Amino acid sequence: MSLDYLFSQIKKNNFLIIGRAGVDIYPDPPGTKTEDTNNFVTHLGGSSANIAVELTKLGGKCHILTRVSDDALGRLAINQLKKYNINSELVKFQGNEARISFAVVESRIEDHQSIIYRNGAADLFMNEKDIIDTKIEHYSCVILTGTCLASDPSRSATFLAMKTANDNNIPVIMDIDYRPYTWKSVKDASETYIKAAKQCSVVIGNDEEFGVLSMDYDKGYNFAKSLADEIDLTIYKKGERGSITFMKNNEFSKGIFNVKPLKPTGAGDAFMGGFIGSILNDFSLEESVEIGSAAAAIVVTKVGCAPAMPDFNEIKSFMNNNKIN
Repeated sequence: MSLDYLFSQIKKNNFLIIGRAGVDIYPDPPGTKTEDTNNFVTHLGGSSANIAVELTKLGGKCHILTRVSDDALGRLAINQLKKYNINSELVKFQGNEARISFAVVESRIEDHQSIIYRNGAADLFMNEKDIIDTKIEHYSCVILTGTCLASDPSRSATFLAMKTANDNNIPVIMDIDYRPYTWKSVKDASETYIKAAKQCSVVIGNDEEFGVLSMDYDKGYNFAKSLADEIDLTIYKKGERGSITFMKNNEFSKGIFNVKPLKPTGAGDAFMGGFIGSILNDFSLEESVEIGSAAAAIVVTKVGCAPAMPDFNEIKSFMNNNKIN
């Protein structure tokens, strides 16, 4: 593919987002430790769901494909997806004691605690029939997060989705989204991610995640750069040191927006949604990286991930009052 073709497919605005939708709870008020709280607030969670929320807020038309637990929390997640105008028709209930992705996340930086429950995760029961039933050829772009690849049957299903997209010339955009507790080993993660990355148009990850792919943190930069010779582009995020976007025979660096964060979570999901949503709205590649960075900066200053995702009005106001470093 080419960048022009990738952008044209994004602008057709018919996104299939594959991956988990879950439930997050936050000790209330903000700043409270989990063990000290008497109250929690509840929000939609899960990386793919968060990306879908941000992309939808920027005008994207999103269908999410996943499985949720066949219980009240699964129904809560679906109700939340509907609240954010995300199409949930492809979401299936998973019984047999499967559990939704559930997280307890503190709105604090100092001694921050995030407790994530993934045993028997319903989303990892997504199977190849789910992919066949989805009719991927009807979508203009497939977005997925790397947690889909952690184990079968979801891993095999995700590879089938990627193959189907490739066969129909549909771009695949992947956020590496490495969560070590879902993988049996770093080696397994590395081999699986590399196989997946070569079937993508765009791969986005941070320095640690590309370090996993290369099996050596110090070689992650070179891996991200060399991968861009095989696909359309990679975005190598460096935390407080900004990001580098690699393309064939070209690259550019961007800084970050300095903010006082309330929590350390949600930035990657906001970046992905903001980046794709900006291309959808005719911004250039460099502008889209900056807008993604602005969305990430905004999200970490608020409680929750899904409810903290900004629309263009909020992003514009933020960028008018804050400069990227």
